[in-house]
Amino acid sequence: MELGDGLGISLKAHLGWGKPRVDCFVGMLLGLLRLKQINLTQLAIGFASDADMKSRYRRLQRFFAEVWFDYDAIAHLQMGLFGFAGQKYYLTLDRTNWQWGKTDLNILTLGVAYKGTAIPVYWLVLNKQGNSSQRERIALLNRFIQQFGRDGIQGILGDREFIGEQWWGWLKQQRIPYLMRLRENQLMLDHKGVQQAVRSRFRDLKRGEHRRLRKTCQISEQWVWLSAMRLDNGELLLLASNRRYPDPFAVYRLRWEIENLFQSLKGRGFHWEDTRITRYVRIKKIMALLAIAFSWAHKVGEWKHAFVKPLRLKKHGRPEQSLFRYGLDHLTDNLLHGFREVTESIRLWILFLWPPHLISRVEGNVTLLLKSGG
Repeated sequence: MELGDGLGISLKAHLGWGKPRVDCFVGMLLGLLRLKQINLTQLAIGFASDADMKSRYRRLQRFFAEVWFDYDAIAHLQMGLFGFAGQKYYLTLDRTNWQWGKTDLNILTLGVAYKGTAIPVYWLVLNKQGNSSQRERIALLNRFIQQFGRDGIQGILGDREFIGEQWWGWLKQQRIPYLMRLRENQLMLDHKGVQQAVRSRFRDLKRGEHRRLRKTCQISEQWVWLSAMRLDNGELLLLASNRRYPDPFAVYRLRWEIENLFQSLKGRGFHWEDTRITRYVRIKKIMALLAIAFSWAHKVGEWKHAFVKPLRLKKHGRPEQSLFRYGLDHLTDNLLHGFREVTESIRLWILFLWPPHLISRVEGNVTLLLKSGG
């Protein structure tokens, strides 16, 4: 079976489209991985078709203009690709934004923290500049809960933007733990009724030192646990949570994984900022294509690191490449230069389908498929 055919079968079961639309989506997915470019002009070059390039370009334009996307189905696909059902995980919430011409592109994204990155599950394109509203955050997370429940959520992590009485109150009502960063001048109220900036309780911390307060304080009408660490640059990392984490700083480090996701979608991977598409509905669809391509590349990187050639660690202790980039380069090499072995396309298809915790069975299933003539 050809790789594109296998992907088409897998995606059709999730997306509910007819064969022509699935084939177009698969063609874009493979073209994106070949050229590492989401710009439609470049994507049309990487799109395998007998039609001339202008026709291919118009076909891609029509696809993003006309095709309806079921984002709940895409979220289930994303969660299923990594086998998150029945697991415990942290969610991380953040925005990425840039400007093209006079249009501000501002995307609020909810992802699952996973092995140094975040797997995108839901996203909302904001029709404005600046921060998301409390209502928008609640709507995004509520959609996740409606599809996947709240039992797997160990906590939701967010930067200084993600505070607010309504938002925190809703998380408490939903029994969802949260850990959010605070601004140094954020006002707090202690149990004695004294109001002060949160930094005043940690003014004496030296670089590298950290402290957790023994009692809760009131911020945005919610009683929270406060922790702080003095960073090497002298800045205070201030954290607020509605549960007492044994090591809040270790947990909060997972929040940075969504930054790695955005870097992968942009300059370190697919050059999202070069898309030239500015209509909000179409940007949301572009993100779906990027999310699926990102997830596949990350899974291939996991497999290659575990079973082919482990990534070398640099002096600072971090790997020489991200798992995403390791897998992306492998996919690009094979798609551009052809598969060196007949088993490789089957292997990549299985790596797309199977959750990473079953990755050790890939080689056995490649052998079984070859014996059965699959």
